[in-house]
Amino acid sequence: MAQTVVHLSSVAGSPLLDSGGARLGRVEDVIARLGMGDGLPLVVGLKARIGGRDLFVPADRLAALGPTAAHTSTTKLNLAHFERRAGEVLLRADVLGHSLIDVGTARLVAAREVELSCVDGVWRVAGIDPSPRARVRRLLPRRMREHSESHERFVAWSELEPFLAHVPTSRTRLAYRRLARLHPAQIADLVEAASHDEGEEILEAVGHDKELEADIFQELDEEHQLEFLRERSDAQVAGVLARMESDDAADLLMELDQDRRLPVLGAMPAGKQRKIRGLLGHNPQTAGGLMNPDFVALDESATVEQALQTVRRSDLPPDQVHTVLVIDDSGQLVGSVSAAALIKADQAETVVALVDESRPVVAAEADVPEIARLMTDFNLMSLPVVDDESRPIGVLAVDDVLELLLPEDWRRRFGRARD
Repeated sequence: MAQTVVHLSSVAGSPLLDSGGARLGRVEDVIARLGMGDGLPLVVGLKARIGGRDLFVPADRLAALGPTAAHTSTTKLNLAHFERRAGEVLLRADVLGHSLIDVGTARLVAAREVELSCVDGVWRVAGIDPSPRARVRRLLPRRMREHSESHERFVAWSELEPFLAHVPTSRTRLAYRRLARLHPAQIADLVEAASHDEGEEILEAVGHDKELEADIFQELDEEHQLEFLRERSDAQVAGVLARMESDDAADLLMELDQDRRLPVLGAMPAGKQRKIRGLLGHNPQTAGGLMNPDFVALDESATVEQALQTVRRSDLPPDQVHTVLVIDDSGQLVGSVSAAALIKADQAETVVALVDESRPVVAAEADVPEIARLMTDFNLMSLPVVDDESRPIGVLAVDDVLELLLPEDWRRRFGRARD
């Protein structure tokens, strides 16, 4: 199977010659059609400048594309003025020099060079070279460029998702199904590293999965949370916050402009409103302000089998049900049981028999140093919070505590997802 590879920067700007070798004009750009199945994007033709006019040269009229010239297979071309067609992308104008998402590494990469490959006479977009060396080569005068099929770095197109919102004829956008394979924190990294328009395109791509969108907002830093909520309506903001964990939603609500807080809160479901209002009644640097009011609680008479059924039926995400609280008839906390202990225990056993009485609890007024000391001393992933009557009102997660203890730039995210 014969294969030829050329750099886009070599083709664009090169002479366009007819089948007899006579110069017709200059190649301005290479046109590809993206989103056509799972294969590499097909090159459908060239945009050429001939006699002061921009013309379309279809791929089936090309005899060869090389680093020094493009050759047609005919001496006659359609002289109709070039117009973009739906679904077509100009690789030089729309891709070269722009950012793309490397889905394999969850990073933004710059297309400093675009590689075209010809297999058995069919030209396709093979991938990009994001290395600085490729950009330097592209900026050199054409006579000083050395053509080489080797790369300092190469990213296959199959690993890439291009930003296409800026392309007027594009019918496609970022592929949700590919982005959804990434962890919400990785997608948040991409949003933070991207331009505002690119970030909006990422959020739009995941927007129909409202739970994933909320997870991403939880992972964004405060600056970017506000940046991407500022242009949304109160109802839209309320929708995002309503799907976030209550403690994170309460924190973000308080960062909104003051005149928006009550309208946004009022647009949330009543149950979510109550939880957030309860959290806002506590100092944000205490257990009451840090806790998540969503948890699973069981009566002490429940069996392990009943406990596991309750966990399965819970709407809470898995990371919020790794600890189950046990309460008595008066609603007071008896203790807690890990999900792992429930799985290992005899299903007929009562949950109260599994309670570790040495595991601590904290009052809502406990400060961060006290919380951190207890979680460290007892090697805890979570810690119950109780009110003055020893009734559970929330659960502290270790990641919420770490977020406060580590320096403000602990994530060092901005720019890290960009090459």
